[in-house]
Amino acid sequence: MNLVLRRVAAMLPALIGVVVCIFVLTRVLPGDPARTLAGDQADPSVVAKIRTDMGLDQPLHLQLVRYFADLLHGNLGFAWHTGHSVASDFASRLPATVELALVALLIALVAGVPLGVISATRRDRPVDHAGRVFSLLGASMPLFWLGLMVIVVFYNKLGWAPAPLGRVAEGINPPTGITGLYLVDSLLTGDFVAFRSALSHIIWPALCLATGSTAIIARMTRSAMLEVIGQDYVRTAVSKGLKPSVVTLKHALWNAAPVIVTISGLQFGQLMGGAVITETVFTWPGIGSYVVQSVLATDYAPVQAFTLVAAVVYLAANLVVDLVNARLDPRIADA
Repeated sequence: MNLVLRRVAAMLPALIGVVVCIFVLTRVLPGDPARTLAGDQADPSVVAKIRTDMGLDQPLHLQLVRYFADLLHGNLGFAWHTGHSVASDFASRLPATVELALVALLIALVAGVPLGVISATRRDRPVDHAGRVFSLLGASMPLFWLGLMVIVVFYNKLGWAPAPLGRVAEGINPPTGITGLYLVDSLLTGDFVAFRSALSHIIWPALCLATGSTAIIARMTRSAMLEVIGQDYVRTAVSKGLKPSVVTLKHALWNAAPVIVTISGLQFGQLMGGAVITETVFTWPGIGSYVVQSVLATDYAPVQAFTLVAAVVYLAANLVVDLVNARLDPRIADA
């Protein structure tokens, strides 16, 4: 409990700093939201009225105070380009982004951890060289290019992927909303038609989104495993004649787990923020594509809310990482 309180107390200054920074940055961006909303040919009096309605006629420090007051009341603002509150827009779009990030993280863990373990246990062999090349390419490959290549090759040329136009195919009803995650909801309701459609639509953007994270997790797992393998207790286990699989899984991988947990938590926060590009390329109806539309419309509130949500998710992921690592290594709780 003390660990949780300490971590939450440390989060608050970071959140306040994020709010202030993004508030100032959105105000110095070029463009006038009132003019964009009214149109280039609108009468100046109409533009002035819209600026008043949006609160943009007030001094910057008063706008910031008002924004903090709204946040304390759970008000994320109003999205003028959609005509809805930001909270309602996020409520309908956030589950799509969370589901995409979770599937991408699962792919990254399933592929990255074994690749890192194999590279470490077969150091300087061909499989290790191949793993390091993949880590380099995966971490440096642009997401927008990879997404476009997937669409061109697997949808346009081969016809393996469905049209990148949503979370389920046209003509298939989404599953009954329980969690907002289509894969989970379709399983809970027994709607396997929706499950197959949702899986076929999410797997391609998730694979693209997971490429960089897979490379990073594989590289960090390899480094952690190499460090652990060189420890005395691992060499002692080997000298006792234990099976290589027991030494690798029970002694080496278990002691490298805190590093893997840490990088996985950080990657989840990165995936939530990095989904902007993937969602735009695949027309995924999440908050990433929503924020892109908001930026193009010079709509401040959704951009500010997205940054705040991304910061909260990132900090929450770090809190979960600390709690898990404290269970793996009780010394962390006393640090």
